[in-house]
Amino acid sequence: MICWGRFAFILLTLSCLIVDEILRPVTYASKLPSKVLDFKGDSSNNASCNTNFHGKRWAVLIAGSRGYENYRHQADVCHAYQLLKKGGLKDENIIVFMYDDIAFDKNNFRPGVIINKPNGDDVYKGVPKDYTGQHVNVNNFYAVILGNKSALTGGSGKVVDSGPNDRIFIYYTDHGGPGVLVMPNGEFVVADDLNDVLKRKHAAKAYKSMVFYLEACESGSIFEGLLPDNLDIYATTASNATEDSFATYCPDEPKAPKVEYNTCLGDLYSVSWLEDSDKHDLRKETLQEQYEVIQRRTEKGDGFSQQGSHVMQYGDKKQSNECLYSYMGTNPANDNDTSVEYASSPSTLRVVNQRDANLLYFWHKYHKAPAGSHEKHEAQKLLHDEISLRKHVDYSINHIGELLYGNGSSSKVLETVRPSGQPIVDDWNCFKMLVRTYEKYCGSLSKYGTQYLRAIANMCNTGVTMEQMVTASTQTCS
Repeated sequence: MICWGRFAFILLTLSCLIVDEILRPVTYASKLPSKVLDFKGDSSNNASCNTNFHGKRWAVLIAGSRGYENYRHQADVCHAYQLLKKGGLKDENIIVFMYDDIAFDKNNFRPGVIINKPNGDDVYKGVPKDYTGQHVNVNNFYAVILGNKSALTGGSGKVVDSGPNDRIFIYYTDHGGPGVLVMPNGEFVVADDLNDVLKRKHAAKAYKSMVFYLEACESGSIFEGLLPDNLDIYATTASNATEDSFATYCPDEPKAPKVEYNTCLGDLYSVSWLEDSDKHDLRKETLQEQYEVIQRRTEKGDGFSQQGSHVMQYGDKKQSNECLYSYMGTNPANDNDTSVEYASSPSTLRVVNQRDANLLYFWHKYHKAPAGSHEKHEAQKLLHDEISLRKHVDYSINHIGELLYGNGSSSKVLETVRPSGQPIVDDWNCFKMLVRTYEKYCGSLSKYGTQYLRAIANMCNTGVTMEQMVTASTQTCS
């Protein structure tokens, strides 16, 4: 049986505390290293940092979630917009996807303001509302990348109408799972579909080079074994193909402004590249140098943090020698940046697993609400509903596996991890079909349940048919 010890502990802790009304924060704290790598800033060593290139810069920024408990994703994207705007990119070349339900949410104590770190500046002001609400979906995302206006449904109509000399930067932040990225509406972004879109963009000779930054759990699985090195695309991901990514600037952070801290304000990988970019002259920093900064700040097992992830590189890694300026521009305020090695602020940042950030939010709503109030009852219901959903997904996937493989073999088959360099599944049509079949009979996998998509991929890899999945799903969930 698949066993998720971390979640079981959280469930037990939360359930006991709710019943007993003895409220303690969920244990999730960990520290970042006191030092992070940085670059020396000697532009003479960065021969590829050519600031005299021809063509335009384009950017596509996507927050693939909704709900105040996912505040951090839209905060990350808004911060990215401000960075690019200061870097000199024009609004006509920056395309923003965000549900736009955070700034004026009833839980936001500063209506109309979004911040990406404690006591941070407002990053929401001026952000283009290109694709919001129901228009944040996979079809519009692909249409924007491909420059296909006729395929759009709603939104501003802006697309990446790029040419052969242009450079494209794509930043996606959200929940994910093996082989997928979540959208707030409709279907998942599935790895083979996204890579096919990127190949089509390349075949159209519609860019000179592209950079893709991706924040999500198991985000490495989106490119692992799928993104060739001959598309002029360089990608980094917040985690490898088998591990979660982490939120940060979360409730109970030391010196946190309490009224703004019911929810996490950023994601560890995302704030690492954003904060690094904010303070440097990006004509002097390469993609590789920034990768090393992010990698060191995000990794685990460094002597301080026992939680973190392994930042990865995919695609054309030679492209990492290019300077960030080619994709992000640079803030003139940083022209005097000397970029010497530095020590970070005291290592007091805490992180929480992306899949547990909503539990933390619901917990704090419950903890802070007055005893006996409607708010406390509502928060308690949110917690119980989330816990019940997780229990259902845990049970249903495990039971389906037992029906397909038997009690003795199920766990071994479902938890199999393929060797590095291979995608999670060979037959992506089978993968999509089995996911749809599961959700038809057992309900939504949910953001939490996306971690089980490797199990469904392994069902395809072992030859499970749709008929077998229908039978197992109906027996489990009917």
